[in-house]
Amino acid sequence: MSNAPWLPPCTADDWDDGRRRRRLRDTRAGHHWVRFGRLRRALARTAVAALPLVALFTQYWAWDVAPVRERLALTQPQLHPIHDAATREDRDTAVVDLVGLGNLDATETATALPALSELGQVWAVEYDNSGLDTAVVSRLIHERAAWSGIENIVLTGHSMGGIIALEVAQHLYQDTDLEVTGVILDCTPLDLHAVRADARDAGEDLLRWIGWLPGARESRSMRMLVEVVARMDRFVLPSDRWYRRIDTEELHDVAVEVLHDKIFSTDAASNGLIESQFRAIVASGAIDNLRALADERDDKIRPAIAFLRPRNAVNDNVVDVEYSHRILIDQSGGVDGTLLVSKLDRTGHANPIQAPAEYNTAITNRVVPFVDGRPGEVEDDEEESPDGAFFDDDRPGVRPIVDPDRIAPGGPRPVL
Repeated sequence: MSNAPWLPPCTADDWDDGRRRRRLRDTRAGHHWVRFGRLRRALARTAVAALPLVALFTQYWAWDVAPVRERLALTQPQLHPIHDAATREDRDTAVVDLVGLGNLDATETATALPALSELGQVWAVEYDNSGLDTAVVSRLIHERAAWSGIENIVLTGHSMGGIIALEVAQHLYQDTDLEVTGVILDCTPLDLHAVRADARDAGEDLLRWIGWLPGARESRSMRMLVEVVARMDRFVLPSDRWYRRIDTEELHDVAVEVLHDKIFSTDAASNGLIESQFRAIVASGAIDNLRALADERDDKIRPAIAFLRPRNAVNDNVVDVEYSHRILIDQSGGVDGTLLVSKLDRTGHANPIQAPAEYNTAITNRVVPFVDGRPGEVEDDEEESPDGAFFDDDRPGVRPIVDPDRIAPGGPRPVL
């Protein structure tokens, strides 16, 4: 027999919803909060709901952001010697190689270009992975040149590295006693309009995400996402339906490639460096740099500007080289110009590692005679631009047209 107290049966008349609500209100958490009670309870509920997000963000910061930030804090820009000068007479010249967007160290690229040693000693710049400052790179080159007995500098920039090369060249040309004898630009976008739409959109997306997501400059997961999306043309297939199809095998290959080349590679640039590099394109002062290098300064010669590009412009899927070509003719060409444009066969976007024979041949046969100011063989199959500036059409055996009467110490460069 139950010992529970007897209660009278509950009828509908005994049910009071208002009493129930009052009872719930009097027993809920924070019921004793009188001042701003509703607001304080809302904030408390929000804090409890946010706990899983806080825990997830803590793990993201501890495992993804903090280790990379600690590693990047230890890096500094460096200069690596790659090739000695081919001749004793050129040991007073240094050729400094700089790579482009998404790359950290120019060592591999410079190693693939032994022909640069015909101009002088070859050095490769390894960027500071935490960011990019052309004044720091310029000071590093100047200091190394001072204790190495270097008097002349040639800057070589691949893709976006050409923008950095032009900025560094202006620093050295205007602010030091070094002679900047040449700047070699390899498929360089001279402003943001020269970057093809797909590459430009990917870079702009990265800038937006880095701007609002904490830790995005160091985040490997963010880098993974950006790099995979940048390759979406490889795994997103066209479809006659409203949605696109995904090639899962190709997506897997892309993910493995990104992990190997960008995430776990110690030579890959950080998001912060890529942001700095892309901002250099967005805020490019390349045209101003070209104008500064075209102005005569004291007793210095004006630097020669050599532009390497694919003969067929569509082979460069990152940069509109025809657009950059026109800018260079406007700024550095003309009757008293300092421009050489060399068109290379079987090359794509700034790929000397993939096409070393084409690049080294062009450097030996055209760029070296042009930068050094040595007369080359005059051929009658050179191409002439409408404004009177000559540029090499890069057929085998062709060298730049050089008029010996135009060569004089401290005078203008030969017209090409």
